[in-house]
Amino acid sequence: MPDAVLFEVPEPGIAVLTINRPDSRNALGREVREGLFAGWERFERDKDLRVAILTAAGDKAFCAGGDLKEMAQMQLEVPPPGMFPVPGDTVEVTKPTIAAVNGVAYAGGWLIAQACDLCLASETARFAFTEAKVGRGSPWAAPLIHMIPQRIFMEIVLTGDPITAQRAYEVGLVNRVTAPDALLGEALALARRIAANAPLSVLAGQETVHLATEMGKTAALRAARHAWERAYRSRDAQEGPQAFAEKRAPVWRGE
Repeated sequence: MPDAVLFEVPEPGIAVLTINRPDSRNALGREVREGLFAGWERFERDKDLRVAILTAAGDKAFCAGGDLKEMAQMQLEVPPPGMFPVPGDTVEVTKPTIAAVNGVAYAGGWLIAQACDLCLASETARFAFTEAKVGRGSPWAAPLIHMIPQRIFMEIVLTGDPITAQRAYEVGLVNRVTAPDALLGEALALARRIAANAPLSVLAGQETVHLATEMGKTAALRAARHAWERAYRSRDAQEGPQAFAEKRAPVWRGE
């Protein structure tokens, strides 16, 4: 049986994780969960990789959520805290991540797309919290209040109805919408632009966004100054201005 999650490095600094179970709508069954845990760990551990893209095989589903047949067999009640591979929660991922949503992202599919730092979506993508329709729960949705307005959030949770990629873009869940055949190319182009920047500045910028989301203004400012100190004191902080003065491309060392 082919790998449930493919791990590729199409160009230096960029990893692509592809959920590879299109026949089951790329649902989060055991093999997919294990493959994602392993893939995220591999990305985090490899110092040469700077950005990861999460996408899926096929053109119908990014991820249809948890495997309901598996849940029925397990008689699953409250999912264990570490059951699903969620960057920044159950998996340590400190580098930028991009979701390239190529089809439906329902329930757990929305969860893993939401957990990425950035999100691109095909015009055919759909997003939904379907838990209310099958008697399950979505406590993981709580951070969504920092991404979309409260009343939109409420409607999505209470109805379980899907929203289009365009609607997801309009409310701020998605960074941009692309033609289906342009999705991965757009994601790679975005990853390329991030990977070309000074690594320590990128990481500090990412941490600043998280701090600003979780803290009040004064606390976030203090914490952000601390987060940026390593970047300010790095060799790269001297290399950038020097390269500009010499009219050449900077050579980042990440130190």
